[in-house]
Amino acid sequence: MHKSHNDIEIKSKLWIESDGEPVFGRGRRFLLNAIDKYGSINQAAKEINISYRKAWSYIKAMEERLGIKLIERQIGGKNGGGASLTPEAREFVRRYEMLEDGIREYVDERFNKIF
Repeated sequence: MHKSHNDIEIKSKLWIESDGEPVFGRGRRFLLNAIDKYGSINQAAKEINISYRKAWSYIKAMEERLGIKLIERQIGGKNGGGASLTPEAREFVRRYEMLEDGIREYVDERFNKIF
């Protein structure tokens, strides 16, 4: 994000919807990235400041609306449980980040051109 000569800047939000319902956006990307980092839905929820229940509801809604499995869960046991992103989830996040970066570049360019 670039600032102009008078210190104003442009901000934009991007999210994906299906039938008017949110499917994916920045917050849900943060959730998936945190699950990938910590290997835990509970720890990821704490990291992004939401409840485990809310995190799990986001995951289920994303999976249903996208039609792909995003998370592999390992049930607790001797070494404890955990969660990891599926290859499809990693690819989806990668593509979303590419889209987000491209839109941010375009918006910054247009903003600087106009203002």
